[in-house]
Amino acid sequence: MTQHFNLNPNPVVRFIGKDPSRFTKDDIIRFISANSIRMVNFMYPADDNRLKTLNFVINSAEYLDSILTFGERVDGSSLFPFIKAGNSDLYVIPR
Repeated sequence: MTQHFNLNPNPVVRFIGKDPSRFTKDDIIRFISANSIRMVNFMYPADDNRLKTLNFVINSAEYLDSILTFGERVDGSSLFPFIKAGNSDLYVIPR
């Protein structure tokens, strides 16, 4: 069965031309660069079962590659109530 990605309602799928489960970091970087996207949002389910968002301003291609590869350091005590401020440095890594 031939997949017609150009008919997909998702603009990222249309641009990349493959199923999202097969996206690579390079695909995402190419989409972000081609569309002059200046902010990336990482979304996660919080302890209260609500969807939360972390926003990162993309100020360089190197920074974008870094957060998509290694994640970004965040204050875990502001994300999860069970983490104490003294032990709160976490890395949020996209999957």
